Amino acid sequence: MSFLVEYTDPHWRDLDMRELSVDQAYLYLESQYAEHSYLYTLSDNCYTCPYTKVKSLPPDTGALVETVSSDYALSFKIYAHDQGHYAYDNVSALCALRRSDLQEFGVYNLTLLSNGSCNFAVDKPGVPINYAFLSVFVLVAAFLILLKLLSCAWHRYRYDEAAAVADSIGDAAAKATQRKRLRSLDTFRGLSIVLMIFVNSGGGGYQWIEHAAWNGLHLADIVFPSFLWIMGVCIPLSIKAQLSRGISKSQICLRIVWRACKLFAIGLCLNSASGPQLEQLRLMGVLQRFGIAYLVAGVLHTLCSRRDQLSPQRAWQRAIYDICLFSGELAVLLALIATYLGLTFGLPVPGCPLGYLGPGGKSQNAANPKCIGGAAGYVDELVLGQAHIYQHPTAKYVYDATAFDPEGIFGCVLSVVQTLLGAFAGVTLLVHPTWQSRLKRWLLGALLLGLLGGALCGFSRENGIIPVNKNLWSLSFVFVTVALALLLLSLLYYVIDVRQWWSGYPFTECGMNAIIMYVGHTIMHRMLPWHWRIGAMNTHFLLLLESVWNTLVWVGIALYLDSRQFYYSL
Repeated sequence: MSFLVEYTDPHWRDLDMRELSVDQAYLYLESQYAEHSYLYTLSDNCYTCPYTKVKSLPPDTGALVETVSSDYALSFKIYAHDQGHYAYDNVSALCALRRSDLQEFGVYNLTLLSNGSCNFAVDKPGVPINYAFLSVFVLVAAFLILLKLLSCAWHRYRYDEAAAVADSIGDAAAKATQRKRLRSLDTFRGLSIVLMIFVNSGGGGYQWIEHAAWNGLHLADIVFPSFLWIMGVCIPLSIKAQLSRGISKSQICLRIVWRACKLFAIGLCLNSASGPQLEQLRLMGVLQRFGIAYLVAGVLHTLCSRRDQLSPQRAWQRAIYDICLFSGELAVLLALIATYLGLTFGLPVPGCPLGYLGPGGKSQNAANPKCIGGAAGYVDELVLGQAHIYQHPTAKYVYDATAFDPEGIFGCVLSVVQTLLGAFAGVTLLVHPTWQSRLKRWLLGALLLGLLGGALCGFSRENGIIPVNKNLWSLSFVFVTVALALLLLSLLYYVIDVRQWWSGYPFTECGMNAIIMYVGHTIMHRMLPWHWRIGAMNTHFLLLLESVWNTLVWVGIALYLDSRQFYYSL
């Protein structure tokens, strides 16, 4: 069973294996070449990048040790002359090879032979990293079963028939009051906040869970857009309820403005958690973008809403009635898309190609090193200032890029579009009375948006007109993530609200206090009992166990708050 926790021998030859971090391996370098040579490497994660210099190899040298990354395939080139920090394809190398089989905690030999050719050999096999999921699942399952047994024993010991009857009556009353709520929507929100806490806790250090370096869609990239879309779905439901109670549109708009201001203020405070240095305070963030999107979409839908809605008599008119009701928002949505595309591909950015969408740095062979994000990066830096945008984007560590804010001002344009598309799904809920008609509308929307998003990105990560990119909040990213959200809501709606096969527990309870969970896990990021460290924490098993533990603690807090019927919303 040792392979389940990524166990490796503490020492191998003269190497201390405990010094390695997750997704790292050792590389023995040996040169039998008669002259100086130079080793360069390139990770598959760095698209259109030049090779980066690792070290020089003196003639007839051996036993040089280098630490290399094993999370992506790695290409090696050895040159007879020093190419500087970067090496480009216009210079031939002595030898070149690519390895996609590097494993964590492995030891490998790369030898430059006297004739200039390369030889690669496995000195010590690495360890499999995906078995950690099975290990953590077994431990968590055993822990939860033990908690359930202890809970049953405690309730049996403290059993009170009168109290049990009262509890059952209270539960029945609570269920009766919740029937009007769309439990699948609360479940979706809860699932999103639980996943957000998990990925913000590190997600076990797996690269496919963490945010994509630039283009592409990883698990972490789906969470934020899902939240925005869910917020959009709730807007028509909330506004209709307020209008039906006789609240004026001006009062509703004031409430929306006040809530948006509170979201922005909380986000700004969270940005100062590491120190309130105003000269370098990041101005934008997740909650700030929530506030802006909610403000625009909420006020717009309030102004466009009708207090009294009479469903048409003809079937074809009823089929498009939600589109007719949403026509004002749809016009603004299309205008926002046109504005975004016009600025993205038409705004001149000093020193950058027109319509540039890349990460800058060393991408495209370092042709545009300071052009990260093109128009988006330029507008954010112009409006916010270099010191007030995010200084550590994922592209910085892969592409040697400069500062860029993935939640900046420019991306708010399509974030509003994302929210409005959610609002349209909410209007569908209000207009279409049957579950069949709702599912047909949502699934049709998922199909159309999925095809549009796929067409824009060329159904690939890098080769489309507009790649899927969370950092830029690209149009293809909006379409693809909304399509995924529609599919997931359709599934949850059918399972929870239509068939009632599942109550949504425990995610429904988490969704009822999402703001508490988000703010709480951000503030308590480095505190016990939510987080802990044991030793080097250099295995996926330990990192995954810690991430799952932190997530379960917050799920437990949400369940406790639900048991006390304490719910907080801004």
